[in-house]
Amino acid sequence: MTRLTAARLGLALSLLSGVAAPALAQEAAADPAGLTKVADFAHQVTGVTVARDGRIFVNFPRWSEDAPVSVAELKDGKPVPYPDAEWNSWRNARADEVDPKTHFVCVQSVVADAQDRLWVVDAAAPAMAHVVKDGPKLVAIDLKTNQVVKTIPFDTDTVLQASYINDVRISPDGKTAYLTDSGAEGALIVVDIDSGAAKRVLSGHPSTMPDRTVTVTYDGQPLRRPDGRGVTFSADGIALSPDGKTLYWQAIKGKTLYSLPTDALTGWATAAVVPEMLTNRTLGSKVVAVGENGPADGLLIARKDGRMYVTSPQDDAVKVRDLAQGGAGLTTLIRDPRLRWPDTFSEGPDGTIYVTTSHIQDSADYKPGAPISLPTELWAIRANPGEATGSAPRR
Repeated sequence: MTRLTAARLGLALSLLSGVAAPALAQEAAADPAGLTKVADFAHQVTGVTVARDGRIFVNFPRWSEDAPVSVAELKDGKPVPYPDAEWNSWRNARADEVDPKTHFVCVQSVVADAQDRLWVVDAAAPAMAHVVKDGPKLVAIDLKTNQVVKTIPFDTDTVLQASYINDVRISPDGKTAYLTDSGAEGALIVVDIDSGAAKRVLSGHPSTMPDRTVTVTYDGQPLRRPDGRGVTFSADGIALSPDGKTLYWQAIKGKTLYSLPTDALTGWATAAVVPEMLTNRTLGSKVVAVGENGPADGLLIARKDGRMYVTSPQDDAVKVRDLAQGGAGLTTLIRDPRLRWPDTFSEGPDGTIYVTTSHIQDSADYKPGAPISLPTELWAIRANPGEATGSAPRR
């Protein structure tokens, strides 16, 4: 008898007897997309990335707590400060004595590129409050030497006081970075990596701002803070086509996936004046509404099958969109209550999809009495080149 057959038989017998079998039910629910837990964390995780050599990196923002580690490499399933303890030594209580230019303040995401560099997005806004002066930056770490090789600071024209830079994608040639700003005024940020020059675009544009008609829910109820405020996150999830020619993004408090050809965003770094093509009016005319995802956090276009993976936090689900069919057709790949706010994706060298669960709806920001140190997880979804297999039972 196979493991799957045994699981199904055990679940059937338990249902017939009227006795729950949580472990077997979980195993059965994991079968459609091979959901496997990779690691447990004692703190709230957001980002994950897998390097070309298979090394896994994660990050922990300073949201509800003063996280003891900002960026970590997983070793034997445990997070180890990366690139070293010193870069991870900033603390809220030491804000006056630790240089935010050379330390991680509040890291939101990590992404490994094709040039074997780990890029760290430091939003530098603990508790998503004010931005720490000189803190917002994009940091590159050489994965071969484990040394910081480049730091790109963002000035106040690029990262505003109410900003929260969120996620990043690097062009295939390693020359351009694209970031989202999910703060009060949503935007995209384009960075010329060689020069370190950055340009804020589509700032306050409808495609980067929250959709007032959308209410983000969890467990069927509106997700609100204790004082009644709902989710207001602007442009958050971001994805880049494998050829680097199309950029995709959307707001969490939104439903629409947008795209833009990247050639509309480049060529400005060496210009004497800002090209007309980079104005909101001109760029806005090139923005395409690809389709509706509903509220979504993480986006990823897989190298292996070219499909877009979409996290659906309010459904405890991961969905996929077939971009080869014009982006139409969002299908549920897996729905499982263990995917408690699926947050960020990464793809391993073998095509395995990794996703963090950040449990945002369970945090002290939204649930009075919740633990400050919120346990979270990292999951792997077995590589599956076929079509989406539908929803696992919701329990």
